[in-house]
Amino acid sequence: MIAVAVAGALGRMGSEVIRAVSAAEDLEVVAGVDVPAAIGGQPAPAGIALSSDLKQAISDAKPQVLVDFTVAEAAFANAMTALELGVRPVIGTTGMGPEQVQRLEARASETKTGAFLAPNFALGAVLMMYFARIGARYFDSAEIIELHHDQKIDAPSGTGLKTAQDMVASRGHPFETNVPDKEPLPGGRGANCDGVRLHSVRLPGLVAHHEVIFGGQGQILTIRHDSTDRTSFMPGVLIAIREVLKLDRLVVGLDTLLGLRV
Repeated sequence: MIAVAVAGALGRMGSEVIRAVSAAEDLEVVAGVDVPAAIGGQPAPAGIALSSDLKQAISDAKPQVLVDFTVAEAAFANAMTALELGVRPVIGTTGMGPEQVQRLEARASETKTGAFLAPNFALGAVLMMYFARIGARYFDSAEIIELHHDQKIDAPSGTGLKTAQDMVASRGHPFETNVPDKEPLPGGRGANCDGVRLHSVRLPGLVAHHEVIFGGQGQILTIRHDSTDRTSFMPGVLIAIREVLKLDRLVVGLDTLLGLRV
């Protein structure tokens, strides 16, 4: 059995992770970690010890893997603590800066402890990003629309930004983009990632949706993925939990674990 601790255990994603891990025959949730306010306001999942102190939870429960769906600053601190104590972090939190990722990479290498970070764990979203990297080689213009629930704190989404960055890298140079002569409202054309325009929608009722639109002479290619429920992320999370035990460094992106490289 692989022993798993869950950070953000009482949040929406943390609760789904606990259900998915508990249902897997080879995995076991041994601890949940969350902030004191959350622990004080909700009942603990059945049979799972809750703590607001990650170091204490690791000492008591001795997990092999820490799954983290919290917020960027907390996830970074949690991952550094986990690596220090020999626990392998699986991070689904988005919003970390390049410097934080570099520090995680350095710590994982120093400790020879596997770590995994992904902007999206939905297998369909990973395939969407893969297909977008292929399409980027054949079209000169592209835009991305990402749509999420109204509680999401970062914009553009980690998946949207990573998709744009990967498209530019696959293409080898920036995309062509329309620059308006007039912009009555600043930002009307969206964020600009080397010519890929990114547009963020935040509304109640949405979960996670990404649409990549390529434009060419006489044609449009649209690649879209929709997560209509948070359970869509769980198969990817379970893959990451099992695979991170085989790593001795930081790996970014579920596509790497699935062998989807262009």
